[in-house]
Amino acid sequence: MTPTETTDQPWWGKGSFCATLLILFVFAASLAADKWVSNSQLTLPLLLATVVSMTAAGLGIPRLKALKMGQVIREEGPRGHQSKSGTPTMGGLLVVPVGVILGSWITREPEASQQLLAVSGVTLAYMLIGGFDDWRSLTRRTNSGLTPRGKLLLQTIAALIFLAIAAWQGWINSTVALPFGQNLPLGLLIWPLGLFVFLAESNATNLTDGLDGLASGCGALVFTGLALQLMLRGNHGDPAIAGFCMTMAGTWLGFLVFNRHPARVFMGDTGSLAMGAALTAVALLSNSLWPLLVMGGVFLAESLSVIIQVWVFKATKGADGEGRRIFRMAPLHHHFELGGTNERTLVPCFWTATAAFVVLGLYLRPLG
Repeated sequence: MTPTETTDQPWWGKGSFCATLLILFVFAASLAADKWVSNSQLTLPLLLATVVSMTAAGLGIPRLKALKMGQVIREEGPRGHQSKSGTPTMGGLLVVPVGVILGSWITREPEASQQLLAVSGVTLAYMLIGGFDDWRSLTRRTNSGLTPRGKLLLQTIAALIFLAIAAWQGWINSTVALPFGQNLPLGLLIWPLGLFVFLAESNATNLTDGLDGLASGCGALVFTGLALQLMLRGNHGDPAIAGFCMTMAGTWLGFLVFNRHPARVFMGDTGSLAMGAALTAVALLSNSLWPLLVMGGVFLAESLSVIIQVWVFKATKGADGEGRRIFRMAPLHHHFELGGTNERTLVPCFWTATAAFVVLGLYLRPLG
């Protein structure tokens, strides 16, 4: 996009209109829960985190620019993305601490406080892993920082520490709650599943972070959905973890103000890996793996598109080194981009799909 196109766009064409609708949707859902659901107090942490995150991002973006933290765009990506080169990245460093600090203060109940501290710890650990990856990319002036194996190793170590603490404290239920009163007893298999979800979810949110406002908007919706389903479940829900989810939703809404099209800042791996880790941690502690799977349908689709693309390419690769491709480009959002759908249309469509998955997840929520 040229500078002329950016300045000549009407305000709703810059992403402001759709981002405003998304923010209003999340606040409306929160207010409705507080009005009609017993023991629900979601709006205050949402509002506080949104305001603080927006302030932190607004003050921090000039600092990122001064430090020359400009995004390096990979050459093999869509050509239209080259104009984004130089946009400040590592924005997750500005806002993720806001979510975890505010989220840790949600409750004074001892066990719940310890759980939130553990969730905050693994979220910050993944933020640091992503930050190290982003920093190496910036200093090398390439779009690749850590090696895939090195990044997975660090993610695995952080996840295993969290899972060891959770096992020691007895925080994770080995029976996964499913809809319609069904349960899936896993026993010891819950631990390898937990590790898999940490790696899969954090990398899925990372892959989704490829368009202005895409991951931040989807993340805010999924965190909101997890909070709502927790409050709608029996025994007055889980106010502490639900409140943490709403602080994270507010964190990404505040960031979205600057990350929507045309983005003034990118979250980088610093933010996207932390987002996936936080989603996984709250899902494991609150027995919400099923709701996360359904509500995170866009994250799942983005990740599966890459897996399918790579698998088919390798399986059909001939002597010339070329194989078949199912998608024009993976992840999935690039497939639609190269098909002619522009970013200003594509991102709200993915947000809408995520909102639909959240509603479906609420309908199919576990009963207890």
